[in-house]
Amino acid sequence: MPRIPVVDENDHIIGYKVRESILPEDVYRVAGLWITDGKGKALFARRAWSKKNGAGKWGPSVAGTVEEGETYEQNIVKEAEEELGLVNIRPLLWIKQRTSLPTSNFFGQWFLLVRDVPVSELR
Repeated sequence: MPRIPVVDENDHIIGYKVRESILPEDVYRVAGLWITDGKGKALFARRAWSKKNGAGKWGPSVAGTVEEGETYEQNIVKEAEEELGLVNIRPLLWIKQRTSLPTSNFFGQWFLLVRDVPVSELR
């Protein structure tokens, strides 16, 4: 079972937990990718209704929780392939922000990708 890095307020790893053991006060890492076609259109994804946080809400094209041994970038490249079938991408580093919600706390590292690909070619 993959472990999730738990980090401090400066995004330094202080331990690891399996996903089911993450508490609302634990801070973890999330990577997100925003995909545009370069003509002003963006690809949004709807979160599954089974998700613990933000079920059914619209958000970035791809997102994932960083696992042990991964960087933010490695995670988002993996997630883009798993979720959309995109391979060999080189996303641009964008902003990192700290989010604190009643049910979750995380650092979110955002990436950008300009790729003009028909939605029908994506998973």
